[in-house]
Amino acid sequence: MSRALVYAAAGVVLSLGEPIGLLFVREIYGAPPIPTELLLERVTYIYISVTSAILLGALGYLIGRQADRLEALAETDALTGLANRRALRRRLTDDLHRARRYGSPVSLLVVDVDGLKRINDERGHAAGDRVIRRVADAITATLREADLGARWGGDEFAVLMPDTPGEAARHSAERLALHLRWRRGGDAEPVSVSIGIATFDPAQGMRVDAEELAHLADEAMYSAKRAGRDRIHAA
Repeated sequence: MSRALVYAAAGVVLSLGEPIGLLFVREIYGAPPIPTELLLERVTYIYISVTSAILLGALGYLIGRQADRLEALAETDALTGLANRRALRRRLTDDLHRARRYGSPVSLLVVDVDGLKRINDERGHAAGDRVIRRVADAITATLREADLGARWGGDEFAVLMPDTPGEAARHSAERLALHLRWRRGGDAEPVSVSIGIATFDPAQGMRVDAEELAHLADEAMYSAKRAGRDRIHAA
């Protein structure tokens, strides 16, 4: 549930304090007992309760919506619009806990753009940024609904795939690489990627945390680069 709705509900609950406080203050200063006061001034107290609930609920909603926006900005990569490393680590930890509980596999792809330094040196950083955005667009275009694409940092990306065994993750990696190859042509910079795959499968008795799974996928990616780039290797 978003913070906007939670804060709005909290505002409505807090608004009850205004009529309740008024009742006690009036009783202290000699007003009739609370039941009698409510009966005699019921319209006034209904009005106070409703207006307070509307005002504090609306204020809570606005504050919560702003908090949601700030959280989204804190977990989004500015250049690509993908999740950033912080968001991916949090989601990976959650998915691994869920995988252990339900016995489902989780796969992680680490995607490295081949030759980005050369592109930056020869064509400038604007050209390098275009390449990064193209890879991000390709990741977004090939994601399943449950997957999370993220910019891992620099020229590296990651794709988190819950409920996905290793073979299915390889098919997704091949689809991503093919999508980038298909988009080559014209004056666009040629793009290839090296992809490493690591899969956590509780059925195999594996015991890894988020850091270890990311390290395995990263090592598989470097293995793909050492083998000649534009390849897919699994840990």
